[in-house]
Amino acid sequence: MRATVMYRAGDVRIENIPDATLVHPTDAVIRVTRACICGSDLWPYNELAPVQTGRRMGHEAIGVVEAVGAEVRTVKRGDVVVTPFAYSDGTCMFCDEGLQTSCIHGGFFGTGGEAGGAQAEALRIPQADGTLFVLPVGADDALMPSLLTLSDVMGTGHHAARAARVGQGKKVAVVGDGAVGLCGVIAAKRLGAEQIIILGRHADRIELAKAFGATDVVSERGEEAVERVRALTGGFGVHSVLECVGTEQAMRTAVDIVRPGGTVGRVGVPHYEAIPPRRRCSTTTSVLVAAPLRSAHMPRSCSRTSLRAKSNPAASSTGSSASTGCRTGTEL
Repeated sequence: MRATVMYRAGDVRIENIPDATLVHPTDAVIRVTRACICGSDLWPYNELAPVQTGRRMGHEAIGVVEAVGAEVRTVKRGDVVVTPFAYSDGTCMFCDEGLQTSCIHGGFFGTGGEAGGAQAEALRIPQADGTLFVLPVGADDALMPSLLTLSDVMGTGHHAARAARVGQGKKVAVVGDGAVGLCGVIAAKRLGAEQIIILGRHADRIELAKAFGATDVVSERGEEAVERVRALTGGFGVHSVLECVGTEQAMRTAVDIVRPGGTVGRVGVPHYEAIPPRRRCSTTTSVLVAAPLRSAHMPRSCSRTSLRAKSNPAASSTGSSASTGCRTGTEL
């Protein structure tokens, strides 16, 4: 069968490779009918070190089930299915918590592992019961280009919004106008956000973002972007930030534009040294930005000194700050 194989940065080939076959009784094999290129594929395209045997690329696909292992129960030959970018058994402790990308028996497509890549004529799906989702349409349905977004970008954008705690009446910023960012705009709109600020500078994508529900556009970067977002939010920042890029600058911007007590949902594949390589594809992070010490829960007379005194009486001549009504940091 033919497949996309990358040998080093910029060296991408379509090659004949061995056909996909069942290896374990929990496997399925699909004939790929739709696949696409993800923005995250651009990182290895620009930076991949030489790989002697090549890396089979791609992690987004729709296909038709061609074969199933003896222990597969939820899909059958002939089913039209969508596969996400990661495979998982659906039963481990992390899957039970909704963290399938951290499945202890799971992994990722298109990263050089045993599962191979989805930009191919066929693909072996490990842990088929926990990975594949049957689509109630035919293989040639007109919705196929839209349904393909369910393999990655639509779910990732929605997860970013959920991780950032987007909700009714919230002010939201989406960092990045790529496919995930645009799907994040859709998700924020669907979840009831009052204001949706898209941070991007590609004219065609910005027009899509507006059509999807973005209310404001910020094309600046760095400190200028931070100032623009604050100007659009009365100087306070937004409740929720969807970080959909993965660069250090994008993450810094996200943290700088979120208001006290707000949340950053990070789904951009991190591509900077602050995030260890082993953590870059296995986690999606919600970053809660703490409120100031003097908050609505604390009387104005509270201070850092009184907080320290309560946790350590020896630090205060009175031995207590109970008269101020202060709460300890852990209680906040």
